[in-house]
Amino acid sequence: MSRKRKELPVVEGLEITKIAAEGKSLARWNDLVVFIPYGAPGDVADVKIDRKKHSFAEGHIVRLVKPSEIRVKPFCEHFGVCGGCKFQHIPYEYQLKYKQQQVVDALERIAKVELPPVNPILGSKQTTAYRNKLEFTFSDKLWLTPEQLQSGQEFPDRNAVGFHIPNGFNKVLDIKKCWLMDDINNQLRLFIRNYAIERGYSFFNMRDNKGLMRTMMVRVASTGEIMLVVVFGEQDDAAIADVMAAIKQHFPHITCLMHVVNVKRNDSLGDQEFILDYGRDYIEEEMEGLKFRVGPKSFYQTNSRQAYELYKVARRMAKLTGSELVYDLYTGTGTIANFVSRQARQVIGIEYVPEAIADAKLNSQVNGIDNTLFYAGDMKDILTDDFVAQHGVPDVMIIDPPRAGMHEDVVKVILNAEPRRIVYVSCNPATQARDVQLLDPKYKVIEIQPVDMFPHTQHVENVVALERRF
Repeated sequence: MSRKRKELPVVEGLEITKIAAEGKSLARWNDLVVFIPYGAPGDVADVKIDRKKHSFAEGHIVRLVKPSEIRVKPFCEHFGVCGGCKFQHIPYEYQLKYKQQQVVDALERIAKVELPPVNPILGSKQTTAYRNKLEFTFSDKLWLTPEQLQSGQEFPDRNAVGFHIPNGFNKVLDIKKCWLMDDINNQLRLFIRNYAIERGYSFFNMRDNKGLMRTMMVRVASTGEIMLVVVFGEQDDAAIADVMAAIKQHFPHITCLMHVVNVKRNDSLGDQEFILDYGRDYIEEEMEGLKFRVGPKSFYQTNSRQAYELYKVARRMAKLTGSELVYDLYTGTGTIANFVSRQARQVIGIEYVPEAIADAKLNSQVNGIDNTLFYAGDMKDILTDDFVAQHGVPDVMIIDPPRAGMHEDVVKVILNAEPRRIVYVSCNPATQARDVQLLDPKYKVIEIQPVDMFPHTQHVENVVALERRF
């Protein structure tokens, strides 16, 4: 017989004091730290404790007794349910303050090395409609909020097109309006949703792996070009042709219209065939006169305008004069490599994904850049001491790894290569701080510049410049 779980209490009048990691807020209850989503510093709230451990607890607000003076009304009707934009209730200037502190805390707590003062964070001029890519999921199991369930109302239409709710792979919230991208995302999504329902086309069931309408991806470049990829879960040629023809007729200004038929158990599309229905098979981004082709599988920073600010920071920190050999590690589609190529003698980019390297080479070709070289493979396997001996010791290394940071073998090669300067771009200040500590025996941090790429979220980018000690 299983033990009955002890009911955890509602703590009345708990004061929220600060923002914590992962977009949560923090309060103290007895000797415990309590992590609470969607709280604002200064809130006084009744908090239901959902989980209790020895040193911390987790809970949620059941009643806001006294709202914080800084709290503002969220602009999105889906706030608090879809799981995105967790800071909408906090003014943007305060969001920037908390993100700056997140960078400082990570470097001081984890790196524990000598640091210069952190530069003021670069905020985004656009705080809505700043994303260039969104992906939506079709589901025949509309996620109902607790309020909807308690209303007693019937919901005969259970089709949804939207986002997975947190911790729910098969739970999709039907999105009426998303503010993260140009309104074309809403126009496309709602048109396809309504058209599919009118025609009686099935929405995907994730447990049974059945249904025609599966996912969709929208990309909108800073140039105004639009890409739409519709993913179908069944090979129904007539229905697919009908849907794609309707989209083409209703949105003739789309630059790239494609579809995929994916009957696998997962939504990954790297191994799938993309079929072009209309237009060309890429859209173009532009940065300082350089054109970057972005295909359906390409990686490109999801905030185009703020990416330009980020890359300008990286280029400035690199202090290029035109004579340097630059290694661009984790180069992706070579955006940074091509962006700094005009100020360098040669740039060598390394990236794990072969398709990304193909894009990087193409982008060099399109822009008439002839001083770049690109290599595809696992960073720790490509970037070896022999590779450095063959291609030359770099004067500058620009590093932009995934959230997990660098492999220890990569750090060792960097330390052995001893470039004069390192520019480390990171989307995760914690793993960046860990790597900075590993580099510290030979490299001193000389500048730190946080950059906000994603307003209303907890995420922050950070750029650190390091110079060789001897």
